[in-house]
Amino acid sequence: MTDLLSSASQAFSPLIGVAPLMRRAFKNEDLKPLGEALLARAQANPGDANAYLDCSTVLQLIGHRDVAMAMQAQAIEMQPLYSIPSKLDVPGLRLLVLMGPGDLMANTPIEFLVEDSDVSLDLLYLTLNSEWPEIVPDHDVMMVAMAESEANQPLLAQIAALVAQWPRPVINLPEHIAVLSRDGVCAVLQNLPGVDMPVTVRIDRATLELLANGGINPQTLLPNDNFPFIVRPVGSHAGQNLEKLASREDAADYLAKVAADRFYLSRFVDYRSADGLFRKYRIALIEGQPFVCHFAVSSHWMVHYLNAGMNESAEKRAEEAQCMANFENEFALRHAQALKAIYQRMQLPYLGIDCAETLTGDLLIFEVDNAMIVHAMDPVDMYPYKKPAMRKVFNAFRQLLENARNSNADNVTS
Repeated sequence: MTDLLSSASQAFSPLIGVAPLMRRAFKNEDLKPLGEALLARAQANPGDANAYLDCSTVLQLIGHRDVAMAMQAQAIEMQPLYSIPSKLDVPGLRLLVLMGPGDLMANTPIEFLVEDSDVSLDLLYLTLNSEWPEIVPDHDVMMVAMAESEANQPLLAQIAALVAQWPRPVINLPEHIAVLSRDGVCAVLQNLPGVDMPVTVRIDRATLELLANGGINPQTLLPNDNFPFIVRPVGSHAGQNLEKLASREDAADYLAKVAADRFYLSRFVDYRSADGLFRKYRIALIEGQPFVCHFAVSSHWMVHYLNAGMNESAEKRAEEAQCMANFENEFALRHAQALKAIYQRMQLPYLGIDCAETLTGDLLIFEVDNAMIVHAMDPVDMYPYKKPAMRKVFNAFRQLLENARNSNADNVTS
């Protein structure tokens, strides 16, 4: 931490970036001294945008989201462009990344994907009120990193026309990112052989109240479904206020404690394995090829890697290691046609998929997104099998960038 503290204390130092800061948070290091140093530096140097942006990241990591977002907005207003050099003196590839404002789940986790590589990053933050810079850094490839959200829909639409005419290759076109809402993905992936993605509808609070008090029949909302349902607020992530409603009474209880105005509703799928445990995969789909990023085993239907008890169970870790070792010849092979069809329909060279397998062998889709966190931060002594698996992900992403650059060169010479 002393190296970061030293850097954080020096005015107008280079951007630390998300990856090094999150890595320390992942190790449960105390980030408060670093946050205090960055805040003092920002107050002493009001034009030091790097200090503001790094301080915003630290504040997010220690749980002060509202203040973090305010500091991020200040940073972006004073300086929209930030650079993270490659680990080499001369970068092997220059990537310009279009970023949107928001928390750590608001953009593709680009820093983790190219960490310790020969790729240099220029992060250009855009808002609805900002103008496109007259000059941007020279680059080999552009990537649109901002995730789909209601707030980002106008921004994605705004940059779509510009990106369509861009003279360099562009990865993840904004019009394709725009369909990544839960109901949007559901609509795109309906009726795919081998894929089970429950129909998802958006409803307002008044409609959920009607469902709770018997004023509306469940089949009016989801014609072929009935309790139990899954409900979550529109725009929520990481299981926040995600619950299973087994009855109208559960819906009433849910409304009593969740103050949101709009919700996603879908049927609940019991995907327990024969041993009664739930298993969830996080997949990176890169140019249509699947790579496993993590595999969690839990006794609860709402599986998150951090609360699945993987640290506490050598047996679960052994199963994850086996999954990663055999992924290409087992899971990826079983669902090859389904994953190929998802890639063809979504039209995104890079995306993440949270999924499971049903008892009938279908691929059960929970979420498809371009901003899922993928990383190699887990301790090697406990997870020795993780780094080789994640290296495959990072190598595939680097090859995606190379393929994009080469496609541009082919077009120029043809």
